[in-house]
Amino acid sequence: MSVEANKELVRKFYAAIQLEDYAAAASCCHENFVFYTQVDTPILGTAGFIQSEKKNFDAFEGFTFKIESLLAEGDQIAAYMMFDGRQTGIFEGIEPKGARVRFSLMMFLTVADGKIIEKRAHFDRMDIRKQLATTVSELKNTKESSS
Repeated sequence: MSVEANKELVRKFYAAIQLEDYAAAASCCHENFVFYTQVDTPILGTAGFIQSEKKNFDAFEGFTFKIESLLAEGDQIAAYMMFDGRQTGIFEGIEPKGARVRFSLMMFLTVADGKIIEKRAHFDRMDIRKQLATTVSELKNTKESSS
């Protein structure tokens, strides 16, 4: 596939996620798809990816998840993204208090056979938890539980 076709595939993938159309997102993925939420945490297959991401997105009803910039070379695409949402459900054990979160992510995707075969997500999980914590004691408990 061309670089432009690879970028369009990534746009289609994230548009499906924004619409919470996980079947459409999965259709963009290779049968050997691997998702890394951080450096050494592989989740194999689209079913694992959807299970992992859906519970996160479900905690932020009406979220936006937009591509700010795409860079591509060959079969590799880097996507700088922005997430914005108000917490309406439990996220990583944190009860909802209506806090708004906004954070950036870097996604690194690889395409094979016209499908996304690998997705690596890089973001500051502690920043998200800080934005959700409403008191110093909650923030302290959040730090202790993530250690």
